[in-house]
Amino acid sequence: MLMNTRPADTSAAHDRVYRALRTRIMHGEMAPGQALTLRGIGKEFDVSMTPAREAVRRLVAEGALFLSSSGRVSTPELSNERIEELAALRALIEVELASRALPRAHIALIERLQTINANIAEAVAQRDAVTYIRTNLEFHRTLYLRAQAPAMLAMAETVWLQLGPTMRALYGRLRRTEPPQFHRMIIAALKAGDEPGLRLAVRSDVTQGLKMLAA
Repeated sequence: MLMNTRPADTSAAHDRVYRALRTRIMHGEMAPGQALTLRGIGKEFDVSMTPAREAVRRLVAEGALFLSSSGRVSTPELSNERIEELAALRALIEVELASRALPRAHIALIERLQTINANIAEAVAQRDAVTYIRTNLEFHRTLYLRAQAPAMLAMAETVWLQLGPTMRALYGRLRRTEPPQFHRMIIAALKAGDEPGLRLAVRSDVTQGLKMLAA
């Protein structure tokens, strides 16, 4: 029994560390180029080196962390070309998700999006970058879940993960004073059943800020 328990415990520890770091990176809690060490991760999460190493390896494979030739682990510092590539991916994937969600956009969904948008406005007013990024992604995820396209949503989340630290840097540069204007356009298009308007609003929302960062 003990021989079977240890691998399970290691797997559970690895998954716990992976999910915690993944959330932290996606929500912009870490700056671009911020270094991590296996020893530091192990100490923070009270795990051995093995689950810490496995969690890092998984995040490196997803593009959420960068492993240098010298073995240094850090959050990615994206080039302008990479930012533009990821913005283009967001435009392709998320516009399609929104379009697929539109026929299932009932009033409860629209009301939920309005509530989330109010939370985004509050985060902006509080100058809370992490809450802003988290609630902004919640807005998009809530809409895209209605598309019932899990593989496509998983691809979108991988892009969000790679962009997390960059989005934090973008927030600091934009110095937002109000929530994203295109969210209101997205909600209006959903209410009207306006697919062209929805596609345009989503495309504009997911690319405008990133294009500014790459300029």
